[in-house]
Amino acid sequence: MNGSPIVTQLLVGALALVMFGLGLSLTTQDFTRLFQHPKAVAVALLLQIVVLPVACYLLIVGLGVPPLFAVGLMLLAASPGGISANLFSHLFGGNVAMNISLTAINTVLSIVTLPLIANWAINHFAKTGQVVPLQFGKVVEVITIVLVPVFIGMWVRRLKPGFAARSEKPMKIFSAVVLAVVAIGALAKEWQALSTSFASIGPAVVGFNLISLLAGYYLSRAAGLDKPMSTAISYEIGIHNSTLAIFIALAVLNNFQLALPAAIYSVSMYITATLFGLLVLRRKSPEAVNALSAKV
Repeated sequence: MNGSPIVTQLLVGALALVMFGLGLSLTTQDFTRLFQHPKAVAVALLLQIVVLPVACYLLIVGLGVPPLFAVGLMLLAASPGGISANLFSHLFGGNVAMNISLTAINTVLSIVTLPLIANWAINHFAKTGQVVPLQFGKVVEVITIVLVPVFIGMWVRRLKPGFAARSEKPMKIFSAVVLAVVAIGALAKEWQALSTSFASIGPAVVGFNLISLLAGYYLSRAAGLDKPMSTAISYEIGIHNSTLAIFIALAVLNNFQLALPAAIYSVSMYITATLFGLLVLRRKSPEAVNALSAKV
């Protein structure tokens, strides 16, 4: 089922707000900070660009995920870390400054990696022509909608740091509310399709989320990084920007079924991310429990 024009327009606005809110939290120092921790950056980028897509592919094959849902799940795997990663990292003792820097660089790199992975997944899984691969014009559209609001947000922060500081949190909340309204509206409209397909895609979505979180933490620790840095990387690659994945599925590829994995993920990740922090990281944060309660 294709996304309606109204849903598409709202998604464009929601994504732009999310990216603008991200820009309000960024400075040029967030990019230069990456040079201070080359090992952590290398581990994070290796996990994001190579390990997660491979793990996602193996999960799809192992669980026999249907082709369209497989493409949607690969879209999610190729999406950079979401703003919520910073919140979870803060709640569970992660290096939040590194989270912010990794989100910035991953968002920029995804402009190249996401179309490549998405087109590969479409050609590999959806061979029947059900989905048209991302064309150059569409890639430019995504670049514009993602990067322009980020740069505007950074520009506003540089010119009006006080205004940016006051606006950063309300903007994030507002953008999250807009996204929630759009996602809930779209899911409500297609509830029958969602309920009938959940058995096919639900376990794969939750499984992918858990694999992302666990791989991010334990592989970082195995590489010799400390716990705060490993926690930051775990949430950075474990909490994906589902807004971007939903936007590409509905507004760019015009296929509702491709958006289902990201839509399910946008809800389930709050539960898995909180349980991961409580059970694996062993940090019993009251704020995290309250955050989970507020989401569910």
